[in-house]
Amino acid sequence: MAVNVTVGADRVGVIELDRPERRNALNVETCGRIVAATEELRAAAVRAVVVTGTGSSFCSGADFGEVYGEGFRDALHAALGAVHSLPVPVVAAVNGPAIGAGTQLAIACDLRVAAEGAVFALPTARLGLAVNPWTIRRLAQIGGGATARALLLACDTVGAELALHRGLVDRLGTLDDARALGAELAGLAPLTLAYNKLVLDRVELGEEDPLLAEAFEGCWRSADLEEGRAARSEKRVPAYEGR
Repeated sequence: MAVNVTVGADRVGVIELDRPERRNALNVETCGRIVAATEELRAAAVRAVVVTGTGSSFCSGADFGEVYGEGFRDALHAALGAVHSLPVPVVAAVNGPAIGAGTQLAIACDLRVAAEGAVFALPTARLGLAVNPWTIRRLAQIGGGATARALLLACDTVGAELALHRGLVDRLGTLDDARALGAELAGLAPLTLAYNKLVLDRVELGEEDPLLAEAFEGCWRSADLEEGRAARSEKRVPAYEGR
C-alpha cells in the first residue's frame, strides 16, 4: 500500500505516505489513495487528521516517472483538494524534506509541525513546471509574500526553524508532537472548528482568475516544459527560451 490509514481511540486519523523507496514521491496511484484515505476518515467520523510520511522524508515531490504524463495534474489536485476540504483540522507532521508536491501537500493541511530535518521547496522554475494558482495564494497566505517569492522565484529551500519564524510552520516537533496536537484538536468543539476553517479558507483564497488559469496551462503546454524534462533525463542544465 502506498498510503496507510489508521484511526486512534482519540478520534485522530493518520494518513501516512508509504513509498520509502521513492522518498514518498506522489504518483497517480498514491494521489488516488490519498483521496480514498480522506473518504475513509470522513466515514469514520474522526475529529482531527495527521498527514505524514514514512521513513526520512515527508514527500520528495512528484514522481518524475509520471509528472509529465496524462492525468497526473488532475490526480494531484484531487488529492490536495481532498485533504484541504476535510471538515476537521488537518495537521501535517513534516518529518523530513517536503519538496515540490510535498510542500503543496503540507500547505493543503491546516497546521504544520516540522521535525528538525524538515525543509520546504517549490523549485518549479528549475524544471519548467508550474503549480496552480491555489498553491501560490495558499503559500503566500500561510508563509507570507516573502516566503512565497523566495520559494517560487529564487527557488530557495527553507528549513524548519526559518519556516517557523516566517509562519509556514506552526510548531517544531516530531510525529508524536503532531499526534498530541491532533488529540488536543479532537477535544475541541467540532462545529466551531469546521466553521472557523471554512471562513478562513474562503477569506484566504478568493475567486479563481481566468488569466491565472491560462498562464498556468501555458506553462504546461510550453516548449520549456519539454526542455526541462529532457534536461533532467540527460542530466544537463536546461536552456529555457520562454516559449
